[in-house]
Parts: sequence; structure tokens; C-alpha cells
Amino acid sequence: MFCYQCEQTAGGNGCVKMGVCGKTSEAAELQDLLIYAAKGIAKWAHRAAQMGVRNREIDRFILEALFSTVTNVNFDPERIEKLIRQADKVLTHTRRLYEDACKKAGKTPEQLSGSASWRLPPSREQMLQEAKSISIAGRLESLGPDIAGLQELILYGLKGMAAYADHAMLLGIKDDEVYAFFHEALDFLISPRAQDLNALVEMALKVGQVNLKVMEMLDKANTQTYGHPEPTSVRVSPVKGKAILVSGHDLRDLELLLKQTEGKSIHIYTHGEMLPCLAYPGLKKYKHLVGNYGTAWQNQQKEFDAFPGAILMTTNCIQRPKDSYKNRIFTTGLVAWPQVQHIGPDKDFTPVIKAALAAPGFAEDAPEKRITIGFARNAVMSVADKVIDAVKAGKIRRFFLIGGCDGAKPGRNYYTLFAQAVPKDCIILTLACGKYRFNMLDFGSIDGIPRLLDVGQCNDAYSAIQIALALANAFNCGVNDLPLSLILSWYEQKAVCILLTLLHLGIKNMKLGPSLPAFIGPNVLKVLAEQFNLVPISSPEKDLAEILV
Repeated sequence: MFCYQCEQTAGGNGCVKMGVCGKTSEAAELQDLLIYAAKGIAKWAHRAAQMGVRNREIDRFILEALFSTVTNVNFDPERIEKLIRQADKVLTHTRRLYEDACKKAGKTPEQLSGSASWRLPPSREQMLQEAKSISIAGRLESLGPDIAGLQELILYGLKGMAAYADHAMLLGIKDDEVYAFFHEALDFLISPRAQDLNALVEMALKVGQVNLKVMEMLDKANTQTYGHPEPTSVRVSPVKGKAILVSGHDLRDLELLLKQTEGKSIHIYTHGEMLPCLAYPGLKKYKHLVGNYGTAWQNQQKEFDAFPGAILMTTNCIQRPKDSYKNRIFTTGLVAWPQVQHIGPDKDFTPVIKAALAAPGFAEDAPEKRITIGFARNAVMSVADKVIDAVKAGKIRRFFLIGGCDGAKPGRNYYTLFAQAVPKDCIILTLACGKYRFNMLDFGSIDGIPRLLDVGQCNDAYSAIQIALALANAFNCGVNDLPLSLILSWYEQKAVCILLTLLHLGIKNMKLGPSLPAFIGPNVLKVLAEQFNLVPISSPEKDLAEILV
């Protein structure tokens, strides 16, 4: 195997025996083959779309194939193999759609090779053998780190974007142009143009452009279904009783579980990136959604071990379950781990409920602790005049967006120290699970405006962007002219597509850490530094001094 798609990749170079995330070489190689097959499907789908032929099931499969290979989603070789076998059928179907369209139009179909002519190997052993022949390592050797790395940057951006598009699709928000772009971009990656540096950069920025639309789609899906998040005081300490913990990102799964547990005397808690769900009116109306338990994904083995109830993983973020809780953790959707019970598409959570009732639950109430969340774009814009007046009066000097993915790699205490060092006349915006580095701290307020504003999940970068654009409009300037600094942490591919969106928007002077992506080659890093002043974090003291000059 060779995998370097996440921030914690071994040695900062690449995992070659087993993923730092816990992914086996078998799972990694099967994922490589799944992506190869998806590229072949996209090649036919892109040509079919140009002739006016589209198919929603093909669109859905491409999203699910990409999303399944995001870090910490699907670790189960059996489930990945099933996707590969499904890919074979989808590829054949897509090719026929294209050829039928050509026949109707009186056009001679193209004869495509490579992944477009891929055929399913008869056994898993042969799948693994084929996967070795199409590995990233081979392209790195033949194309070099800049070209191969840019190809992977685009692919990882598409993977992250697929996660957001999949969530939106599940809530009924779809867009043919977005799905057509997935096909176009995957087709591009196996075309001769994907060896041209300028064409690669152009496509990477286009991924960022389309991802902005996808995040808007997901924002619309979430807010139309559950209302706009509103400032909410959330309990972060347990209450007495039976319990289920929900982790991941999927709001719909949480809602379905809440409906199925009504009247069963089970308390529901959010974990990790699910914390923002407690601010949506359509979710917090459920009285048995009592609060948040625990922190970010990388602490789950300790926190899940201590949690006296059932656990449901709805999307990425799963780690290797400990034996102590393996019989009471469940997966659903695209997330999977070998020998962990999976809840299928019918979303019957009866096994989760039974496990929760069989577990001891919390014996007593813990001392009450609360934090305030729910400062998405609607909430912040509703008090925009007050914020603008405070800036004009000199009471608010600067805004800091400190957020992104959390992780276990040493060096992430930088974000805690940075937040603590931010001057008291500055506002901190935060989002994604990186917030857990400091969201339990008391930062006080400025004229009644909390100094720490929790914007939401990682996809709520859309909210942060809209807040920045509104402030720029109010001050009649560009976003880069605002007293705003972005201090970003990244871990996996959803952070990649968000970074590409920020670059597409021309945002400059961002600081990124705790380390720079291994898949961005040295010459590409140089270009990003020159054009966008995208630089690695150093120390909180040095970075703050530089920003506040």
C-alpha cells in the first residue's frame, strides 16, 4: 500500500504497511481499485452527459465510492469489495447508456481504454494484485511529486466534496451540474491534460469553486429541514439514565434515531462533529437529546470505553474499536469496521436501542457544565450591526477564525495556546472538531458579543465565508482587507476541499498546520506561498506578533 491522503501519514511521507488511521494494506489497496473503477465510470458518464444523458444512480454511486475512501470511513475489506463488484455493473451500464445515446444521435462511440475498459477481477486476491499496478507510488515515481501530488490534491478535494454532496442528496438537495463536474474532474485525472501543471492547478481551483456550491447545497439541506442554528446553551456533562452516543456528521441519522427512541427513557448525546446538531430547532426540540459527551474523534477510544451506553457512528471519524465496547458500537451509512454490526439503509436502529437498554447507563447526574454554540451565519448576521458598530468604535480590533480538523499528532496544542493568547479585544470564530482544543474555555464577551463564536461543523465553513463576505460588504472592502486572520488545522479530505474553496475565493495570508500536506510537492508549495501567502504555522507568539503588527 501507499497512502498519504491525511495529515497524520507515517513519517510525514506516506503509510506503506498499515495506515496510521488503522486501515490495513488490504483495505487501502481495495480502495485504490474502487477509485480506479470510479474514474472509468466517470469517463463514460462524462461523455454521456455531453449528449444529454444523465442517470441519478450513477451520480449516487460516484459520490458513495469517493466518500467511502475518505479517511476514517470504511475499513472493512468485505464492504469495499462489494462496492467494487457494484462498480463493475455500474461501469457496464454507464457505457451502454453512452453507446445507446451515440446510436440515437447517429454518432460513432469513442473506444476508450484504461480504467474505462476495466473488468472485474474474479477474486479478491486478483483485485489486490491489480490494485498494486495502479498505485499512487507508481505515479509518484513516473510523474514526480508535483504532478502526481496535484492529481491527488484534486482527487482528495473531490472525496471531501463527495461527502458534503452525499449528505445533501440524502436530505433531498441535488444538482445535475455538480454531479456532472464530478464526472468531468475524474475523467480529467486520467486524461493527458492531467500531466500539465497549469491544467492541474486550474482544475484544483475549479474543485474549490464547485465545493462552494456543494457546501451551499448542504447548508440549504440542513436549514430547510431543521431550521437555522440558533445560539444555544448546551450541557456537556452527563445526566442519570440509559444513553446512546451519536458521532460523525449526519443530521438525518440523528433525527431518525431520535424518533425511534422517543418514549423509551433513553438519553441521546452528540459527540465530536455532531455537537452543532444541538443548535438546530428541528433537532433540539427532542427533549431526550440532552447534550454533548466527550470531545474530538481522536479521543474516542478512551471516551467510548467510559461511556456506559450504545454508540452509533454515522460517517467518518471511526477508530479501531476496543474490545471493551465492540459489542455496543454500531455503524451506519458508508462507515464500516470489520466485525462491527452495521445498520442498513432501512435505518432500523433496534439493535442500538437494545444495546443501550442492556448497558448500565449513567448512575447519577454529573455536575452541570454548559457551553454556548449555534453561531452560524444567520445568528451572526442578525447582530451584524452590533458587531460592525463595535469594530468602528475600536472595541473589536480583529477577528480570528481558528478551526478545522483535530487529530492526535503532537503539535495541535498550538491551537489552544493561540486561542488563549488572542487579545481580549478580538473575536474568535471556530468550526469543526478543532474547536475542542479550546471550546470549553471561558473567553468572556465584548459588549454582550461572546468572544468565542462556534460556527458549526466543518461544512459550516460556508457560514464562515458568508459572514466574512457580509463584513467585507459592510466595510466596502475585500475579504483580504478585513481585520480577519485564518488559522487552520487540517486532517482529512474535507479540509482539503475547503482549503481549495478558500484559494478559489482568493483568500490570502492563511496559516495552516500542524504540518503541510505530504501530497503537495515542493514547487506547488512555493507557488501557494507566492500567490496566496499560504504558510505553515510556527509558534503562537510568533504568528500573533506577525498578524498584529
